[in-house]
Amino acid sequence: MSSRANPKVAVLMGGPSAEREVSLASGRECAAALRDAGFEVVEVDAGRDLASRLDSLKPDVVFNALHGRWGEDGCVQGLLEWLQIPYTHSGVLASALAMDKERTKDTYRAHGLPVVDSLLAPRDEVRQRHVMEPPYVVKPYNEGSSVGVYLVHEVANGPPKLADTMPDTVMVEAFAPGRELTTTVMGDRALTVTDILTDGWYDYDAKYKPGGSRHVVPAEIPAEIFDACMDFALRAHDALGCRGVSRTDFRWDEARGLDGLVLLETNTQPGMTPTSLAPEQAQVQGISFPEFCRWMVEDASCNR
Repeated sequence: MSSRANPKVAVLMGGPSAEREVSLASGRECAAALRDAGFEVVEVDAGRDLASRLDSLKPDVVFNALHGRWGEDGCVQGLLEWLQIPYTHSGVLASALAMDKERTKDTYRAHGLPVVDSLLAPRDEVRQRHVMEPPYVVKPYNEGSSVGVYLVHEVANGPPKLADTMPDTVMVEAFAPGRELTTTVMGDRALTVTDILTDGWYDYDAKYKPGGSRHVVPAEIPAEIFDACMDFALRAHDALGCRGVSRTDFRWDEARGLDGLVLLETNTQPGMTPTSLAPEQAQVQGISFPEFCRWMVEDASCNR
């Protein structure tokens, strides 16, 4: 990061992905927190002119509050490396790897981390037949925030009617029953475990609408499961090569004990909205939102 007493931070937000609205909300919250923390802040809605805008703004650091494709998959990270502007969160390789859900699972498996069975299949084939025995989940293999997630129940009469907006290739994953748990990693430490309670599927609305979900943090779960989440999240962060802050999501089938705990995915750009999980976990550890954002700026670099 720049050695200037009052570094200029460009907060990247918005962008063209399916998660644009969430990113705008994250960006506004982070910009306000960084101003509270004493930084000079400029908010940048990332468009095709991003390189020229950054060149004219000449920020000391970029705070990446983008979500989804282009902002979370290594693309903007590569641009920032090219421009040699220090930036937050993970670098090119880790971002690309974590965004590709199937390659993420390959990495998990190679490091002894538990996952459920999954496969990649053409969208049109998934529309025509059950490519896996129900119950299963269909989702894009390179989006986040539960965008375009279909749950096919055991009693389903036929395959899912996937929208045309789904990619040509989709991930089909065995449904993992149980509770939704998540752990944030900040640098080299896991913060805590949150138990996410919803009345139904933990979808886009449950994640981002006030009251859409309830968070029990720290999670009231057996110590063995709590400790395993903390350990697995750190191992996933390291295995993927993540930097800064990441968040790993789990499902836990209580009936199976430790054998029922599986990793779903690792988010290299966790949400930073008022209902987001990572800031809430930091708060539980005594780290205020401005302090959390300040730490990310101070952690920023190139060659991530």
